[in-house]
Amino acid sequence: SAAGKTLSGYIKREGRPNERETLVSRLIDRPLRPLFEEGYTRETQVLSFVWSYDGSHPPDVMAINAASAALVLSDIPLKKPVGAVRIGRTRKGVFLINPTAAELRESTLDLVIAGTDEAILMIEGYCDFLTEEQLLEAIALGQKEIQVICHGLDSWRKQVGKPKMVVPKKHQPEGLVAKLSALVEVPLTTALQIEKKKEREQAVGDLQAKAVAELANPEQPHHYPAHSVNYLFELLQARLMRKRIIEQNSRCDGRALDEIRQISIEQGLLHRAHGSSLFTRGETQAVAVCTLGGEAMAQRYEDLDGDWTRRFYLQYFFPPFSVGEVGRMGAPGRREMGHGKLAERALLVSLPTKEEFPYVIRLESNITESNGSSSMASVCGGCLALMDAGVPLKRPVAGIAMGLILEGERYAILSDILGVEDALGDMDFKVTGDAEGITAFQMDIKIEGITLAILKDALSQAKRGLIHILSKMLAACPGPKTQMSAYAPRIETIQIHPSKIGTIIGPGGKQIRDITSRSGAQIEIDDSGLISIASATAEGMDIARGIIHGLTAEIEIGRIYQGKIKSVVAFGAFVEVLPGKEGLCHISELDLEPIKEIQRFCKEGDMIPVKVLDINERGQIKLSRRATLVAPS
Repeated sequence: SAAGKTLSGYIKREGRPNERETLVSRLIDRPLRPLFEEGYTRETQVLSFVWSYDGSHPPDVMAINAASAALVLSDIPLKKPVGAVRIGRTRKGVFLINPTAAELRESTLDLVIAGTDEAILMIEGYCDFLTEEQLLEAIALGQKEIQVICHGLDSWRKQVGKPKMVVPKKHQPEGLVAKLSALVEVPLTTALQIEKKKEREQAVGDLQAKAVAELANPEQPHHYPAHSVNYLFELLQARLMRKRIIEQNSRCDGRALDEIRQISIEQGLLHRAHGSSLFTRGETQAVAVCTLGGEAMAQRYEDLDGDWTRRFYLQYFFPPFSVGEVGRMGAPGRREMGHGKLAERALLVSLPTKEEFPYVIRLESNITESNGSSSMASVCGGCLALMDAGVPLKRPVAGIAMGLILEGERYAILSDILGVEDALGDMDFKVTGDAEGITAFQMDIKIEGITLAILKDALSQAKRGLIHILSKMLAACPGPKTQMSAYAPRIETIQIHPSKIGTIIGPGGKQIRDITSRSGAQIEIDDSGLISIASATAEGMDIARGIIHGLTAEIEIGRIYQGKIKSVVAFGAFVEVLPGKEGLCHISELDLEPIKEIQRFCKEGDMIPVKVLDINERGQIKLSRRATLVAPS
């Protein structure tokens, strides 16, 4: 109703949130979550509704600001107001603040930034291979606009806001910190240096169980609550890991801060698939599969702006076994949707146009093991699967996940982060692109924000990592295959005049159904007259192409055609020279010699060569077989 319409189908009441709404919910959640006061544990729900939409100004950024305003004015303990802004960029290099939907469609940048008046909290952006300098310029511009919003919200809070509730400080039992450190600090320091994830988690888990058993044992006269022991154990684990990184520049698995884990790649893993790749980086692995098809394979979806189809879509699967767990399998959750969309948008700008490659492309990323960014493994594996399928990419694209440890004025930037570094660190920062430019950019902060200076260092280090990962990818697959899989359908396009669309479709779709039945090919026509023919066989392609050509071709006077006799009458034969187009070959034009009995000379179904002599003003075609014969000497 916000856009003055309702859903199609039988059910008119809104159902579960669609993909777009789920992704916007993530945008709202990510910058707000870090700013709740520590110790605040009450269930809190922020609901955002679009009640009126003009079709021009995207409501997602406004929803972030509205959610921030609701929290700022309430008694909920949000530390600071959060502001959000979208930055676009014209093809001439001019930055746009909160561009309209029309401007965004032509923009080379779609960047959403959220933060406080002092620092950046969340960034999500997609661009057409922009440089780091151009991206940083856009972020700096966005931060200035965010400051205006935050100051406005703070002024509003002073006027009409409620007093904030007081969050009681969490006091830990006296003496527990010292006893826990004495019991497990030394062995925990050693356990955190185990390189293999499973072995490290086992060792850390055993120590945590030991701490609970000894310090929270109810049979002991002086025991502590188990939840306090577990909470302080987690804090100690984080402190030890962070201390080692800051002071020794060494990580859990022994890598240097900018070191990338070992990468292995296997192309064409699945022989029946159109394209596939097995991409492994350390203990993170993705099986990426590319499927090619015709227009009917496009993904249809509906949003506030209308009904659409996607010619390229990436679907991300994260089964529980990938992290050694048992879980319910079902519809994708918010995390899976977000990761899949990030990888999809990262690869989108590198795809060929419909005219260059008339296929619909479905890409799937199946995560078989995860310890570190599986979304960036999806970008790398997805790019390799596309090339294995023969998709002529403009430029190959890689992805990397970065982390941050911030202690006072000191900080360390981590390349290719582990799962534990993501969980206990301060930043999750993902970048995709190549050596020359960036295609996607996503950042989430768990603290109150970071400065542009830190962000600049992180981007520079990420670029070095991208170059390294891309070199490994290109060593395994230097470029797209020149020959597509034998199992992939062949697709050709034919451009006809829009006035001929009705001829191809026929009354009630009779003609196009006949073409499909005779050829076995899949036929799609758009409003511009572009016909897409998808066929699994060369024979089917030839049949469909020939029929369409015949239906749309104009008959030329003076040209010789191989025609089929459709009927024979006393004064001649009606010959079909092109599908649906017949002309009369008079009995006097059938042969060099006079014909006495036409029924004995030719019959229905015979193929004969005929020359077009004339087409009158009523469109009637005059044919001659005699004109194609050479007279005897």
